[in-house]
Amino acid sequence: MRILHTSDWHLGRSFHGVGMLDAQRRFIDQLVTTVVEEEINVVLISGDVYDRALPAVDVVNLLDDALVRITSTGARVVLTSGNHDSASRLGFASRVLEQGGVHLRTRVADIDSPVIVDDGEVQLAVYGIPYLEPRLVAEELGAESASHASVTAAALKRIHADLERRKDAGDQPVSFVLAHTFASGGISSDSERDLAAGGVGAVPLDLFDDIDYVALGHLHGRQRLSESVRYSGSPLPYSFSEAKQDKGGWLVEAGPAGIKNVESIIWPGARRLEILRGTLDDLLSADSYDSAEQAFCQITLTDAERPKSAMERVRSRFPHTLVLGFEPEGGDQRSAETYGARIARAADDLEICCGFVEHVRGRGIEDGERDMLRGALERSREAEQSR
Repeated sequence: MRILHTSDWHLGRSFHGVGMLDAQRRFIDQLVTTVVEEEINVVLISGDVYDRALPAVDVVNLLDDALVRITSTGARVVLTSGNHDSASRLGFASRVLEQGGVHLRTRVADIDSPVIVDDGEVQLAVYGIPYLEPRLVAEELGAESASHASVTAAALKRIHADLERRKDAGDQPVSFVLAHTFASGGISSDSERDLAAGGVGAVPLDLFDDIDYVALGHLHGRQRLSESVRYSGSPLPYSFSEAKQDKGGWLVEAGPAGIKNVESIIWPGARRLEILRGTLDDLLSADSYDSAEQAFCQITLTDAERPKSAMERVRSRFPHTLVLGFEPEGGDQRSAETYGARIARAADDLEICCGFVEHVRGRGIEDGERDMLRGALERSREAEQSR
């Protein structure tokens, strides 16, 4: 039995103001190709299929198209809700969809109701734990406290009890658990929404002991926390902190005795991410930056003074620059002085205006600009006197 572990599709998300729906369509094409070529039996989506609780119509249509294409290959889909999804909306028509091979697990009541996949040789029991907001589900789960660790432990207690009942009945299923959570030891990026402040939301890894494979979602970098506990990561990068990550999922092969093999699946993006740093002249002239010319770029300029028309000039070589920052190296020492201190030592209104412009732009003011400000102040005074 071959299972594809994915998560965090975030359909409908933008990247620094750039719509990503075309890139997400391309990812769906890559996923369906993988399902066909690798003869995948089950596709897992461990939460955050959408980027927001109320997705746009074209985003909903994209998921609809993806599910139709996946199930038309003969594969089944098991999908749980994440912290970005609306569990009730995502779970709508779940009983009807199940007849078509799409199994939604968005309710606490269904946590210990596995999707059973049996090909006559291997039997899988796939359990889905939706994102659990502790304050909302602790009582229903009978958790000891309203914490991520406690509600997850209560959910897994139900799953273990169901597995024991099945084993007592003579079944020996290979157990899979989907969970959208922050597990201890995971490495986060800038594009996930915090589940709890200060790390108190972390779930101990040993809660997942005795499960054959745990398909985690929430963290956007693909990673292995143990042989049986893994994050697939997001299929596309959603922040520049993910620039060095290979995006894809995990292909899991299960046999009668358990998990036989796990290997990575990589889906290259249409446009790479590049993080560049240097002076404007160096960035515009150095051959070493040739490979970044068609990438999405985050650029930090280190010029002593902020260059004029910086973004326009940067985009003349790197047209897909999305983030431009300034961190002067060896610049005018006045930049280290607080704005309040500069205003306090200003001799007159003109110096206050010039100091403000210099503070905002990060570079000195020119004579022509000083003359313009002087003229504006004079006209302002004349207008005030004429009232």
